[in-house]
Amino acid sequence: MKRGHPNRPLLVSHFRQHLTESGCPASPIKNNDEATTLIRCSHRAMATTFEIVTPWKDDAGRWSQCLFQLIDDLESQLTVYHDESDVSVINRTAHEQSVHVEPGLFGLLEQSARLSRETWGAFDVTMGPLIRAWGFWNRQGRMPSPQERQRAWERVGMHRVHLDPNQRTIRFNTSGVEINLGSIGKGYAIDRCFDLMRSLGVRPILMHAGGSSVRVWGDQPGGRGWKIGIRHPWQNDRRVATVTLRQRALATSAATHQHFEYNRRKLGHILDPRTGRPAEGVASATAVAPTAAEADALATAFYVLGEERTRLYCSQHPEVGAIILKEGNDSPAVINLADADIEFNPPQL
Repeated sequence: MKRGHPNRPLLVSHFRQHLTESGCPASPIKNNDEATTLIRCSHRAMATTFEIVTPWKDDAGRWSQCLFQLIDDLESQLTVYHDESDVSVINRTAHEQSVHVEPGLFGLLEQSARLSRETWGAFDVTMGPLIRAWGFWNRQGRMPSPQERQRAWERVGMHRVHLDPNQRTIRFNTSGVEINLGSIGKGYAIDRCFDLMRSLGVRPILMHAGGSSVRVWGDQPGGRGWKIGIRHPWQNDRRVATVTLRQRALATSAATHQHFEYNRRKLGHILDPRTGRPAEGVASATAVAPTAAEADALATAFYVLGEERTRLYCSQHPEVGAIILKEGNDSPAVINLADADIEFNPPQL
């Protein structure tokens, strides 16, 4: 896909027809419990590493290369760091006129708007102005002045975005609105890859992006689901818990690596759209949901909402669960995951 064409579709058939023409480095790994060889393919994109794990098949290297090409194309479409990406074109022009949007991207924007409504505004993809004001756009966090923060906050909110499903267009009703899909884009890319893999009959599958966004389909060899570890936010050699995942996705949000100190307080990159300030009170939030995009977005929302509002959300959405670790608390709260196989990792005394 060429950059700067919001109406150009990303076609699955394009990748199918090239399955026999491409290859990629693949790392076979032995499953210790079963006489099965798994293949692990990895690819750097979206400022993280995507990895696919699935039982060995002769054509695995070829189709994995096609998946990684799809991820690269999606990155070219979604990034805010290239002027001619679809999202950059929207950000630059949608306050002046309605902009036609590629079907997959339009669906992602509709999903983002729905999740924003359902989470009482805790998840919001119009956070671009605030991300810039706080210095997290270039990973150099800083304290903005009250005036700068207020100006940015006045350009944030999904109520400033009009999506027309009939025309498949987007328009901003305020100048300076800036969409940033960093809180849902990796999950969306995983979901698009899953759609392609399942259409090709590839299963079982585990796919993750940097370990923080994971989706699985089918059981790993041995029929036990896939064990997914949740990293502890401040102890590198520990996990908060290990969850056995089946036919679902999991994502975790924490401010471990992107934060700065101000007046002896740690201010992280996960911003609260409702206040215009970094969210506080939660050390890490994990969401378990049917798709990776949902899990990605909800992990961010749950980090902002805190335990009690997360419990309310999950009571209204029984297909979603959460694990919340509060700041200064070593015992995570498990919400709506009564049927999940969860192992906890207590601190070493």
